[in-house]
Amino acid sequence: MAETILQKTTKLSNGVEMPVFGLGVWKSSNQQAADSVRAAVKHGYRLIDTAKQYGNEAGVGYGIQQALVENHLNRKDLFITTKIFNGDQGYVSTLENFKEQLKRLRLTYVDLLLIHWPVDGKYLDTWKALEKLYHDGKVRAIGVSNFDEANLADIERLDGLMPQVNQMEFNPLIQEKHLLTKMNGLGVAMEAWSPLGGGEALSDPTVQAIADKHGKTAAQVILRFDYQMGVITIPKSSHEERIVANSQIDDFELSDEEMKQIQAMDKEKRSIWHGDFAWHKGSEETGTKDSVSYWDDNDEYLNKEVTY
Repeated sequence: MAETILQKTTKLSNGVEMPVFGLGVWKSSNQQAADSVRAAVKHGYRLIDTAKQYGNEAGVGYGIQQALVENHLNRKDLFITTKIFNGDQGYVSTLENFKEQLKRLRLTYVDLLLIHWPVDGKYLDTWKALEKLYHDGKVRAIGVSNFDEANLADIERLDGLMPQVNQMEFNPLIQEKHLLTKMNGLGVAMEAWSPLGGGEALSDPTVQAIADKHGKTAAQVILRFDYQMGVITIPKSSHEERIVANSQIDDFELSDEEMKQIQAMDKEKRSIWHGDFAWHKGSEETGTKDSVSYWDDNDEYLNKEVTY
C-alpha cells in the first residue's frame, strides 16, 4: 500500500524524522484542542503543534494521553511541538518556564521546541537555552518561528547549533521565496503556519478552477501546493470531518503549470510581523501586547484524568 501524506516524514538536519503533515491548534480552547488531537490521532495524524501562547497546552496534553490509550500507541509514535512564549524569553526564564510547559503537556520531552518570535535583545539567550535543553535530552530538535534572514544570521554567528526548523507564515499569498532559498542553504526546514491563507486564498478563482479540475476542495489544493513546495504543513481545524479532509491530498498532483499559477498569487505580504509587537524596537507605544490566551476550561484540563 502506498505511503500516505500522514506517514511521510522529512529528515531534519540532526537526523530526526519529522512528519511533513500535522495538526495545528491555534485559537482552540483546551476542550477543542483535546478533541481535535484525539480525532487527528485516530485518523492517522502523528504531528501535533501547539504553543504556550495558545493557552491550550493542558488540553493538548490531555488529548495526547487519551489518544495514546485509545489507539494503542506509544509516546514515541507522536511528534509534539511547542513554543517558548515571548514573555518567557531569556536564558534562565526559558529553562524555568519550559519545565511548566512539560507539566501542562504531561510529557517528559517534546520532539520540537521553537522560539515563537525573535524578541529584541533576548532571542539569542533564548536560543542558548534551547541548545542546553537539546543537549540535556529534553527536546529532540530545536528551531525558531518568524525568523527572517537577519535573525538566522545572528544565530549562525553564535557558532553553535543551527535551527532545524523555521516555522513561518506560508501559503499562496506569502511564499517566503528569498527566505526559503536562504533556509535551504543552511539546512533549515520550512514549516508553515496559516498554510491555507484564510478566506482570500481559499476563494481565489485560480485556486477554485484548479480544485474543480481535480474534483477537490480549494483547501486541499492549497495544502497540496504547500506539500509540493517542500514545506511541512500544520492546518488547524476543530472539526473531525475537516481534519480528515485536510489530509486527503494523496490522490492527485498539481502540474508544473498549476504550481506556477499558484506561485503567481504571491503578494509577499505577511498578516503580522515583528513591527506589530510591543517588544519590537520603536513600537513600544503602539505594538501588540503579548499575552497567553486564557480559556475558562484551563483548570479543568490541568487535572483531568485519562480514562483507560
